[in-house]
Amino acid sequence: DLLKVNAEIFVKQGQAINHYAADDVRVFVVGNPCNTNALITLSHAPDIPNDRFFAMTTLDELRAKSQLAKKAGVAVSDVKKVIVWGNHSSTQYPDYHHATISAQPVTAVIKDEDWLQTTFIHT
Repeated sequence: DLLKVNAEIFVKQGQAINHYAADDVRVFVVGNPCNTNALITLSHAPDIPNDRFFAMTTLDELRAKSQLAKKAGVAVSDVKKVIVWGNHSSTQYPDYHHATISAQPVTAVIKDEDWLQTTFIHT
């Protein structure tokens, strides 16, 4: 089970951070499921304030941007302000409502609301 393997890794990381990290450390967790992995890490670093830990859904954000760019026929770099809420996989929600494509709202460029609400959200 991937979660069990990840837990063992992030327990060790949390312990090492707790023991060796500088007083002003900031910890960015990017491995999926990043929210769960960040929680495991901070739980094993009791001397580090919780507000120093961050979970970054970079991989999922890039996937969402790639899907929007492909549908719009533009470069991924033209897609901005995509937000991915939640954790990884079925618990995440890629939010295009604040996103832009070539400085325009996503819905002004991709007029296929059905695709946005189904294919995009569910993949």
